[in-house]
Amino acid sequence: MSSIGVVERVERLNRASAKRVIDPDVDLAGNVGDGQLVADELLSVHGLGLDLTDEQKRTLSREEVASMFDNGIRFEAVLEAGFALRIARADDITDPRITYLFHEMGEETRHQRLFQRVIRQIAPTARNPLAANLLIRWFDRFGTRWILNHPATLYTMVISGEEIPDLLQKLASEHPDTDPFLASVNRYHRQEEARHLSFARSMLPDVWAEAGRGERWGIRHVVPVAIRQMYEFLVHPGVYETIGLEGWPTWRAVNKLPERIAIREQATRPILGALIDAGMISPRKVPKGWQHLCGVPARVDRATL
Repeated sequence: MSSIGVVERVERLNRASAKRVIDPDVDLAGNVGDGQLVADELLSVHGLGLDLTDEQKRTLSREEVASMFDNGIRFEAVLEAGFALRIARADDITDPRITYLFHEMGEETRHQRLFQRVIRQIAPTARNPLAANLLIRWFDRFGTRWILNHPATLYTMVISGEEIPDLLQKLASEHPDTDPFLASVNRYHRQEEARHLSFARSMLPDVWAEAGRGERWGIRHVVPVAIRQMYEFLVHPGVYETIGLEGWPTWRAVNKLPERIAIREQATRPILGALIDAGMISPRKVPKGWQHLCGVPARVDRATL
């Protein structure tokens, strides 16, 4: 897509964002119920053959939702920091693409406030073991700095951070046994994230053209590993300890489940498709990291992604 075409698309996104501003504190007033928030088959442990009590499933559902929303808040904060840096370094502060970053940051912070409210209502008790691990914290800080300073990586992670929750929220919002308020939160979030996906996809060709050799290598070989970890830690090991299971062994078993792998592959194939469309990856030679992440061969048919 030409630069003119990108600007025209972004202008349409700006108009759409300005046309309907949803304040979750007003338009999505409400609370999650006291019971199980998602159906048994949507729990991460589905497929392990565990004989859980109703109370264990209730607790697990609530802790899993809180863990995913907590991750969402923190991940979006990193992307917002990247957007803010793009704004601060912009040559033309009046560029419509900069305008859209303002819209997206506003929408994301409203999502974060809503997620924060849901977490507060759930009042989770799980402790994330990653938070106290110094090595993981160092890698997290390094990865955050890399994302902030490398626009092609930033927009790839934007797409990743939208596609994965989008599928999980789609499954939950369409299931009849999902808590009604949680379903409405998921529908609202998916509605606005669709525009964010469109914007990030539009930006990929330009930022890829500016990417250096190191960043290009990282997107092809390191980023798929980071995306897989992001997906696998949406529900952290401490969640399982709240119902009397061993944290790390259960977490490892969950992420080997065919059901969890299938969701990961379904959620990440559109990410690979976006990179192929932007000319960042050749469909005739998909790097091994992306093959493993998306469950695809080295040579793919774009129409199947």
